[in-house]
Amino acid sequence: MLNVPTLWMVFVVNFSALGLIWAYVTRSYPKFEAARFWMASAFVGAAGASTALTGLFVNSVVPLLFGAAGIIAASCFAAAGIQRFYDRPASWRLMTATAIASLAGVMFFKFGFDQMQLRILCYTIGQGWPLVLSLRLLLSPPEGRASPGARLAGIVILTMIAVFVARTVGNALGGDFSAVARGQNHAVMVLVLLFLSMTLNFGFLLMAMDRLRNEVADLALLDDLTGVANRRHLLQRLSEECARSERSGEPFSLLVIDLDGFKTINDTYGHAAGDACLQHFTLMAQTRLRPGDMLARTGGDEFCVVLPSSSLREGALIARRILEVCRQDAAGCSGNDIPIAISIGAAEWDRGVGQFPDRLIAHADHALYAAKKNGKNDFAIYDQAPPLSPEPVEPARKFA
Repeated sequence: MLNVPTLWMVFVVNFSALGLIWAYVTRSYPKFEAARFWMASAFVGAAGASTALTGLFVNSVVPLLFGAAGIIAASCFAAAGIQRFYDRPASWRLMTATAIASLAGVMFFKFGFDQMQLRILCYTIGQGWPLVLSLRLLLSPPEGRASPGARLAGIVILTMIAVFVARTVGNALGGDFSAVARGQNHAVMVLVLLFLSMTLNFGFLLMAMDRLRNEVADLALLDDLTGVANRRHLLQRLSEECARSERSGEPFSLLVIDLDGFKTINDTYGHAAGDACLQHFTLMAQTRLRPGDMLARTGGDEFCVVLPSSSLREGALIARRILEVCRQDAAGCSGNDIPIAISIGAAEWDRGVGQFPDRLIAHADHALYAAKKNGKNDFAIYDQAPPLSPEPVEPARKFA
């Protein structure tokens, strides 16, 4: 025989432990906002269960009502955490209205018109509706495929809703699943919901681990100073684009960019000013790129831009746009402002490059050298000479 008070005590202890775990996660990762709501859900759920447990010992309905309010609030906090995890605003107004209406219904069907079946129905709506609101985010997240933790949480919520429905239908058919009855039906329901609630929090923990792991992976592919892709990310992207072009025959282009006179800026104004120039250039260049283009810092004052599905002519147009925005910015400098000048080399993938991105980088570097040689603050394109040309042809062509 299952003992109802003992099960509620287990509920309190387990949810207090979960609250401490989420408190540790919140303290360790203060920017992970969802953890705060899941911590609140665990502690409020433990407080609600503790209050309900008091009602069982003193044989009073009032603590049970406060306990029901705590359990409903715990569901609201859990749902809000899911919504904040996916950077969605929490539906506080709707959830608060649902909770108030649910508790009002519970009180009315206890003190105004004593009807256990309708009381359980109101309580079930308060418990289940906040979770239903967030279910779509778990099973069909906006960024695409759901993570294993999100799928687990979604499946658990669906199971919990099925249990809520079964409890409501069982009461309607003459059973008594209320805490007041203290029967085995209620004990089994508490045991099942205890297991599901703990499994739901485990799903939340998996979601948190997956999110934090992805953030660490992103940091490994980003430049610390400018926030754009780093050399490792660039080489990965170039390998992907080369393989794609090798299969389809569709070319893409690469720009190699170098800030002119950057060593002089560092020597004259200091490295802090040099860092500011790099950040400022990054912002200017990004305003002239298209969705899907990738800007990367390869080291020092050198940058690359990957232009997928772009011919050499299109690459030259993008290079001209980046060059013009830098020239306009330099023309507007005054006082202590530091003008930024750049040189750009552009190259296009061809069958000779194949799946070797270093060859494409070498071609763009050759064009960059030509731009530097022709006076800097300009761009040039890599123009491979025909194999049977009677006279030597300069492989890089300068554009004013």
